Amino acid sequence: MGYRTIDRPLGGTAEAEIVVSRSRFLARVCRVEDEESARAFIASIRATDHDARHHCTAFVIGPDGALRRTNDDGEPSGTAGRPMLEVLAGREVSDVVAVVTRWFGGILLGTGGLVRAYGDAVAAALDVAGTRERVLWQQARVVAPIAEVGTMESRLRRDTDVVEVAYEADRVTWTVAMTDVDVLDRLEYELVEPVWRDDR
Repeated sequence: MGYRTIDRPLGGTAEAEIVVSRSRFLARVCRVEDEESARAFIASIRATDHDARHHCTAFVIGPDGALRRTNDDGEPSGTAGRPMLEVLAGREVSDVVAVVTRWFGGILLGTGGLVRAYGDAVAAALDVAGTRERVLWQQARVVAPIAEVGTMESRLRRDTDVVEVAYEADRVTWTVAMTDVDVLDRLEYELVEPVWRDDR
């Protein structure tokens, strides 16, 4: 099970600029994990480029891309946020917010021109960012007597990613992550909360 996001660490950004009939469209995309982070990024762009006329936005969040929002920010309805969202959806990326800042160049583009410009700007920023896959890793706790530490440690480090090790007087508990729990065959373990990880 997995999904794609932009090839940036959490909070990482990419940008691209296009010029259409003297209007500048500066697109920025940022990797986020929730709506609060997306809105904070949008606010930071507004504060940085306060001289621009429009800061149009779209974001898609969640492994299933279920949370989707757009804002035309004063452009004619449906000419900015929606085409930006359609590019994000078409590229099948999630956990991404896109902001396109427009400086008006004095020439009206019409609704079709705006739709193309906002969509093209986001596509250009996504081209710069690239994509990476996120994969759902299972996590488990494995407990073994202290006498078996050497053998168990060797096997777990070979077959899983050891997240944490806790030593007690008579036993050791490992928290491990893996994409397939079958690697724990013939071991006693308890599944804990799975976690999304970047697959490099």
